[in-house]
Amino acid sequence: MRAFGYDLDTLVIAHVLLALVPVVLGLLIALPLGWWAHRSPGARRVLVPLSGALYTVPSLALIVFIPVVLGTPILSPVNVGLTLTIYTVALLVRSVAEALDAVPASVTLAALAVGYRPAGLLLGVQLPLAVPVLTAGLRVASVSSFSLVTVGALVGIDSLGTLMTDGFQQDYTAMVVTGIVGSIVLAFIFDALWLALGRALTPWSRARAGV
Repeated sequence: MRAFGYDLDTLVIAHVLLALVPVVLGLLIALPLGWWAHRSPGARRVLVPLSGALYTVPSLALIVFIPVVLGTPILSPVNVGLTLTIYTVALLVRSVAEALDAVPASVTLAALAVGYRPAGLLLGVQLPLAVPVLTAGLRVASVSSFSLVTVGALVGIDSLGTLMTDGFQQDYTAMVVTGIVGSIVLAFIFDALWLALGRALTPWSRARAGV
């Protein structure tokens, strides 16, 4: 579908890919870091404050700084993807640690008593029980990613943010509103998908609630 001289379908797909891939990559990176923070008080004292500090770095500064470090083209979507991955990791390290903290110690001890090894304990017992808390953190990271991806438009990376920047330059309110509303709608859609996935992975929670 074309509007305002743009292929909106292309912008939506670019927006989703730029926002979603970093969330998935960030989760994969944050899981072992959060597990380490959960297991080691010393690691927690370093990782949690450090991840919080990373999130305070301005996104536009990171997008511009990454090409200087990695040598990627200034207009490469990789710069936005890496920036959003860093932010996702920054948000999820604490969430993963707190999700694992929320698993009852009695359950962990019972699993160890019946012979679970550390990897099996994490994957078979702790992570499934940590899903509700982890899903909450993942939803925050997802909304953040879908919002921040629009910043890439300031350096020429196409997304729905392009409608905002070009709309401001052309004083075209309808274009700006379309970009804003589209970004919000996508954020809400994927927030609902993460929530549905979390519920699907924890059928015992629905049974307990009588759903």
